[in-house]
Amino acid sequence: MHKRKEFSGEQIYYHIFNRGVEKRDIFVSYNDYNRFLFLLLLLQGDIYIDNISRLAHEFEQHLMLLMQEFVPNIDKARLVQLVGFVLMPNHFHLIVKEVAEKGVSKFIQRICNSYAKYFNIKYKRSGHLFGSRYHKKLIDSNDYLLHLSAYIHRNPREIKRWRNKEINYPWSSYQDYAILNRWKKLLEPTIIVDQFKNKQEYKKFVQTSPSKEIENDLSNI
Repeated sequence: MHKRKEFSGEQIYYHIFNRGVEKRDIFVSYNDYNRFLFLLLLLQGDIYIDNISRLAHEFEQHLMLLMQEFVPNIDKARLVQLVGFVLMPNHFHLIVKEVAEKGVSKFIQRICNSYAKYFNIKYKRSGHLFGSRYHKKLIDSNDYLLHLSAYIHRNPREIKRWRNKEINYPWSSYQDYAILNRWKKLLEPTIIVDQFKNKQEYKKFVQTSPSKEIENDLSNI
């Protein structure tokens, strides 16, 4: 592993976590995962999106449109920079860099409100979708940052069909680190991946990294 300077105090990174109310599933179908991922990418900037439901309807077909039309505006009005993520059936983990003051709070509020509205309409339900105020932990060391990225990229092993296939899980940034970044400027993993000699070294780190500290952080939530 390459040595890299600790990220500076001006660069504020957070671990964001939330789950469904009473630990219920928040993603039921393929389209649900894609809807949340679409919001995760698009709402990094404090911009108005007209007819977001239409754009999100066929997410993969609209990817190039999203890149060409919205990325310049997102860059100009950034709330956060997405560094890593995983979406699991009843919870999600994010690593984000805060760019604007109170950017994380606004970013998460917009995502969760938009997604909950979509989910409640689709499944004819009402009330809260997420269990509580989201968990936000300041990432205060480089070691924690690295081990957290490994922890979230291993998360899909909890799903039997994805065990030992975590790198292929569509709703995680693992493949963007270890194969090819699908999201270009909408995902910025270099603070982590640049600390490894190559992709194989990062994959080995993911498989062997300890996670006790992170599990302890989440145990009382």
